[in-house]
Amino acid sequence: MEPVFKKYNQEQGILFPPYLVDLIPLNHPVHVVNSVIEKIDIDQIKSTYEGGGTSSYEPRMMLKVLVYAYMSNVYSSRKIEALLQENIYFMWLSGSQKPDHNTINRFRSEHLKDTLKQTFSKIVLLLHENGYLDIKDIYTDGTKMEANANRYTFVWGRGIKTRKEKILEQIETLWAYAEQVTKEELMDTRPVSYEEVTPEKIAAIVEQINEALKGKDIDKKVKQKLNRVKKTWPEQLERYEEQEKKMGGRNSYSKTDKDATFMRMKEDHMMNGQLKAGYNWQISTNNQMIVAYSIHQSASDTVTFKDHIEDYRQLYGATPEVVTADAGYGSEENYQYAEDNEIEAFIKYNYFHKEDGKKWKSDIHRSENLYYNADLDCFFCPMGQPMKRLKESQVKTKTGFTQTIVHYLRQSTVMDVR
Repeated sequence: MEPVFKKYNQEQGILFPPYLVDLIPLNHPVHVVNSVIEKIDIDQIKSTYEGGGTSSYEPRMMLKVLVYAYMSNVYSSRKIEALLQENIYFMWLSGSQKPDHNTINRFRSEHLKDTLKQTFSKIVLLLHENGYLDIKDIYTDGTKMEANANRYTFVWGRGIKTRKEKILEQIETLWAYAEQVTKEELMDTRPVSYEEVTPEKIAAIVEQINEALKGKDIDKKVKQKLNRVKKTWPEQLERYEEQEKKMGGRNSYSKTDKDATFMRMKEDHMMNGQLKAGYNWQISTNNQMIVAYSIHQSASDTVTFKDHIEDYRQLYGATPEVVTADAGYGSEENYQYAEDNEIEAFIKYNYFHKEDGKKWKSDIHRSENLYYNADLDCFFCPMGQPMKRLKESQVKTKTGFTQTIVHYLRQSTVMDVR
């Protein structure tokens, strides 16, 4: 039997062209994007447009296209431009309009830059109102993401400190030499401290040493060193000051992405724990949906907790009622913050599981295992002798949180209880 083929004609016309939506399955995610963004208020985005000139593309349409593109892991404006001409899902969302890549870039950089987070919160509130999630009960965790930066162009805070300390040591050496030669001119004066190592101070000290040594028979090497110091050190210190300003209290930054900090990534393709420029993303979820996110420059989850919850407060006008997180967030400061803001926190601390172990519980010398008499405000040592309250002292953590330490005394022994 001869095979039979269906008729094929590329020039075949259509009497009644179909609607694009008729070609899209009813359960396709593009319908969800369209429906949700149709329901939210985008007045904040519209307020970023100025009147006059030619007409602009409808911001709601642009937002739909961008959201669906990001859902499809497409971020390039040129690729989005191509999809608007080739892909029926994008063509339907845009109403067959075709904004070019420059228009797409301007929309997200000029009109979404300061309004994207508010738009995100409106979508979350819409899901909350329809019962898909509960924004008051959140689960928080963090992950480190590598920045798009050169991993070999870095500046380390420790390196700057080391170089400034070496400058200070050499200044003190020159000063001591000048004192020895001049006998009197530099007596009863002292070189600068580490905190005062500035371009102006160093230049003034070098000038003072030069004036004191003028006309004196000094070592040629010392003279060469003074000339080199005068010529190069102020410029170096200015560079260090600028780098410290960019660092802003961090321990490092990348020259090709000054906001990125070097930290160890969870997933390392080299499998060697290499430090890479990146960010610490904090994400809170409910019912497997993201309800809040924030980006941090600190590698430790512990110090990001307060800022993340404050960011949540700005989005929704109040703190969450319940927060669940892992032991990476466990600290006295975070527990105190949760208590002050009436947050029910389910957050373990580092030694949570160890304290439940037999070895920990059987160690009679640990302060946690000593008997405490609340009426007498004293502990009893393993020998049964009382340890009475001696004093209180306070220490500040790196984040500025004040910890109170209570000291208890048993004869010549002092025990600290934090």
